[in-house]
Amino acid sequence: MLVLLSPAKNMNFDPVDRDLPKTQPSLIDETRILSKTTRGLTISKIKTMMKINDDLAKLNRERFQAFDAEQPGEKQAAFAFNGEVYRGLDAASLSAEDLDWAQGHLRLLSGMYGTLRPLDGIHPYRLEMGRKLHTRRGESLYDFWGQTIAKDLNAAMDGDADPVILNLASNEYFKSVDRKALKTRVITANFKEEKDGQLRALMVYAKKARGMMARWVIENRVTDPADLVKFDAGGYRFEPEGSKDGELLFTRPQPAAAGKKAA
Repeated sequence: MLVLLSPAKNMNFDPVDRDLPKTQPSLIDETRILSKTTRGLTISKIKTMMKINDDLAKLNRERFQAFDAEQPGEKQAAFAFNGEVYRGLDAASLSAEDLDWAQGHLRLLSGMYGTLRPLDGIHPYRLEMGRKLHTRRGESLYDFWGQTIAKDLNAAMDGDADPVILNLASNEYFKSVDRKALKTRVITANFKEEKDGQLRALMVYAKKARGMMARWVIENRVTDPADLVKFDAGGYRFEPEGSKDGELLFTRPQPAAAGKKAA
């Protein structure tokens, strides 16, 4: 079973205080091609494309200008991304054995790199998959990546008797996986909070839950999708009535802090 996660907009490139290997992304040749386009983006174009302010546009132009796919990445991907998903994953507290296992069972989708293993070295960047970007392959990153990501995932599961993808990525990023080219079934996990008998999907909690489930799979070496219903991290529980073929629902009582914020 292969687990998919989205990346995060925010990144942290402080040094990793551990002696860990740093591997090369499998689609680095495609990244080299893409980086030639991003290197030519102006501050104005970046600002419009990403809908960000001048300071962030300037920062990201500097990153694109400095981006060198010929050189090893500066930091392992699972440690560089900094958002709710990665707070749930908490890669820094995973053991070396856990991270080694995750190399074969976890993929992080990326607008710049396509797919990443947890210990793949990356450079600072910001390039959301859903943004429009003209390349020789089309008008968007979906056009650029085409079937490449799906084929890479197929290769990662080559030899599995019953290949399955556990989709914990956002819709924006999972759309980059060409389902027609994907040679495996997909199971998507959804997370909702319960309050006053009503279920709500609160994105801040759902994102963290995705990371927590990825961590739970890693720590428990889960390879059989039938075992996913046992997930109970963070107080979540499997909800059979809200689940269906290919989609699993997990719920929990809504945290008090969320209730206060909603009020």
